[in-house]
Amino acid sequence: MRDTAADLGSLLGTPAAGPDQGLFSLAEFTPHQLSRLVARSVELFRDRDAHDRPLRDRVVGVLFTSTSTRTRTALQSGTVRLGGSPIAYGQSDLQLNTGESVTDTGRIFGAMLDLLVARTAGPLDQLRELSRSGHLPVVNAMAAEEHPTQGVCDLAALTLAFGDLSGIRVLYVGEGNNTATALAHGLAMIPQAHITFATPPGYGLPEDALATARKSAEAAGAQISEIHDLTQAPTDADAVYTTRWQTTGTSKPDASWREVFRPFHVDAALLRRYPDAVFLHDLPAHRGDEVAAEVLDGPRSLAWTQAAMKLPSAMAVLEHTIDLPPR
Repeated sequence: MRDTAADLGSLLGTPAAGPDQGLFSLAEFTPHQLSRLVARSVELFRDRDAHDRPLRDRVVGVLFTSTSTRTRTALQSGTVRLGGSPIAYGQSDLQLNTGESVTDTGRIFGAMLDLLVARTAGPLDQLRELSRSGHLPVVNAMAAEEHPTQGVCDLAALTLAFGDLSGIRVLYVGEGNNTATALAHGLAMIPQAHITFATPPGYGLPEDALATARKSAEAAGAQISEIHDLTQAPTDADAVYTTRWQTTGTSKPDASWREVFRPFHVDAALLRRYPDAVFLHDLPAHRGDEVAAEVLDGPRSLAWTQAAMKLPSAMAVLEHTIDLPPR
């Protein structure tokens, strides 16, 4: 006699959890995979309809428990444009809010969705658990540790501006946050790239992320360095990048943190040190804090092109993730 309870249980993901699948960290990509994803982003930027609706008949969960304008709009709009049907969840919509476990939630998602896009206030391990317990591809739309979809967007925006990124020199100014981590992992795979992270003392990149990026950089002949004083910045740069000082969903432990960050303000004087450099910002921006208005809105700013790149890069990520081996 068949075990009816076991059969019903299997429909809800009772079998042992599988490996996590999806996009969690750019460090888990090969240089070839990342290069293809970036190239596809640029292709879709130039022609938003250059696809055959690969998400048709697919249902995509879009879970955002913290604020988002660009990433959420890009991934939800991208799902629709690729033929998929999104189901959006907010911070208080799920039983996670009343104490249901991440594992149980993942099992339910896996029974009803084809893909999950998620931004939570928790660690990356929560997204991996949703994937494993639900046998479900998951796109990390930003976790505490890393913002990989932003990293794909940034590399695509730079590729659109420069073409081949081999040997590119990037100066990142500001906190070593999840955007910086993604940028480090992504640029570490670019041959002969040079990236300098100028971060306030005590607000640098996590040591493990920096170590991982430097290991990848060795293989690509790239260089990654971190400084805590802008007077030590390199004399040449092709791009200057900053992010807002108050990262989404975080707070600073030091009440006087603004004084520590003030020397890392990107103004016209800093940009004049790099007369051929473009400026990037992942937005939202606080003019007068991390960047001067004349820089953000100036002729060398790629921030708005970078923002527009969020949609095609999100579409490329969704295409990539839905094409992963079936569950």
